Amino acid sequence: MVELFVICETRDVQEEEVRGFTLARLDDAGAVRPWPILVTRKGGKYFGYENACPHEGTRLDTRPGEFMDEEGNFIACGKHGAMFDLDSGHCFIGPCQGKALVPLALIVDDGDLCLADPRLTDEDGLDIPDPGEHPEVLITPD
Repeated sequence: MVELFVICETRDVQEEEVRGFTLARLDDAGAVRPWPILVTRKGGKYFGYENACPHEGTRLDTRPGEFMDEEGNFIACGKHGAMFDLDSGHCFIGPCQGKALVPLALIVDDGDLCLADPRLTDEDGLDIPDPGEHPEVLITPD
């Protein structure tokens, strides 16, 4: 059975808001690596994506915590200016137009927003060079 990992409480992600998290995930060699993700909510539904622009794979939030366009309607790539739909992750403006963010299968469990990924780990001590660059790790096994 795959273990559920709590990302945050559902109330921590407001309607049409994007929140970033850095989780600990095992790579193909079994090493623990930071795994940046983002979570958003639209129409009462939650959507999660890997925090990587399909253009070059760089993080979308080049400035910590900044994922939205100026009007707050779309997920924006801070490096290339690409714009993505909140609910589908599809790019409609920018160098990766027609591509999409990698979706995550989020699970709502008793007021918590969770992921069930066999490669997630609750390992502490991720070797992140500048903690200010990454959102706080909020992972706890359920």
